[in-house]
Amino acid sequence: MRRFYGTLAVILLALALGTWLRLWFLWHFPQVNGDGLVYGDIAKNWLLHGTYGRTDSTAVAATIRPTLIRLPGYPLFLAACFRIFGVDHYGAVLYLQVAIDLLSALIVGVTACVIAGNRAGMWALYLAALCPFTANYVAAPLSETLSIFCVALGCAALIWLQMRPSWGPCLVLAASWSYATLLRPDGALLAVASFLAIVAFANRSVPGLSPFGSARAWRLALSAGLLSVVPFVFWTARNLRTFRIFEPLAPRYATDPGEFTAPGFQRWMKTWVVDFASTSDIYWNVDNAPLEASLLPSRAFDSAAQREQTADVFAAYNENTTLSPAIDARFDALAAERERAHPLRTYLGLPLLRVLDMWLRPRTEMLNIELRWWEYDRHNAETEFAAAYAALNLGYIVLAAVGAWRVRRSSTVLVAAIVTYCLLRSLLLATIEAPEARYTIEVFPMLCILAGAACAPRRASMPKTARHRTATSG
Repeated sequence: MRRFYGTLAVILLALALGTWLRLWFLWHFPQVNGDGLVYGDIAKNWLLHGTYGRTDSTAVAATIRPTLIRLPGYPLFLAACFRIFGVDHYGAVLYLQVAIDLLSALIVGVTACVIAGNRAGMWALYLAALCPFTANYVAAPLSETLSIFCVALGCAALIWLQMRPSWGPCLVLAASWSYATLLRPDGALLAVASFLAIVAFANRSVPGLSPFGSARAWRLALSAGLLSVVPFVFWTARNLRTFRIFEPLAPRYATDPGEFTAPGFQRWMKTWVVDFASTSDIYWNVDNAPLEASLLPSRAFDSAAQREQTADVFAAYNENTTLSPAIDARFDALAAERERAHPLRTYLGLPLLRVLDMWLRPRTEMLNIELRWWEYDRHNAETEFAAAYAALNLGYIVLAAVGAWRVRRSSTVLVAAIVTYCLLRSLLLATIEAPEARYTIEVFPMLCILAGAACAPRRASMPKTARHRTATSG
């Protein structure tokens, strides 16, 4: 009994510290702007007017236009919150996200406990509860907190399915896959990675855990996959009926049918952009503010003549801060010239650097930290803080790698799913032209599970049942 109360006290302390951390971010760095207001606008129109659309305030009288730029997962969550707590009551949404994120930490701890023992579970719980990178996102009405929850739930369901192949974990797995994708199109990677891991290791017998059996594995995995796509049948049908196009997810550039996607500008960005500072200074300002050529890094030009060409294009754009098809064609010509001169840099070097930036850069995007944090002479305290943040981020990754190696035999399916998920996500991120560190934040529940296994004593790197069977067989 004393041991039970001691364990309970340790768990409650982790939750208390995690609550304090999230409330601190919520009180000091609330971020109700940008994409959060876009989600909120869609949610309000859906709730109040029955139209899944955006408010067009450019007309003489504000009108509501149907949209498909965002999947319905997060607007549905916001609409439910607005219905219960009041329209535009974003404060209630953020406090609810605090609770959801703490629940994610608990799920992470339980999952690590199952695969690597009680000590691993405690370490994973604390690593998840006190992770500032994920905690920071509860302070914004964005899909990240719910996406993190879906990933944590999907990992837990995968282990549950391996221990007890039945319809219960299959349904939970399907729900996590489906809602993760309803939140963000890249949420589908969770389903793909998990499905591949289940099928690849269906017949592998693991001490302490039940092997799926090939036929049963295929049946359960396929059932979960089929169930997870049901909501998208209705979403696709709605888009066909409303817009006369086939769109089962959301457009790559978050544009409605008929809106200009600026392919030339997107192509040009890929020929030089590497980090989040460029995304903020250039990419986000298009059609919103003037573009400053002085903010471009030296890698954006291959010659003095190209620098002048780029400055001329910027000047033409700045005349009315609108990216017209004619100006976009000039960006496309610049991009074509740079691609021909340096194809290896464009198609391999820069994508790799963008992926590394999204994995390893200091995750200060939600804090009042200078975007160019590396300019030490301008703000030494912020540079030092950013360096510490980067080291902490790297620590999570290194510990997760160690933990994956430790539990590779006792939790083959989960480790395979996590590794596959990280690889697929990196390949997807290599294709984008506007890097943001938040695109890798959904991986942290997985990192915390594996890092917990790394922090636990080596003897605890497999479940008790597995250690007992191993000792008995010896």
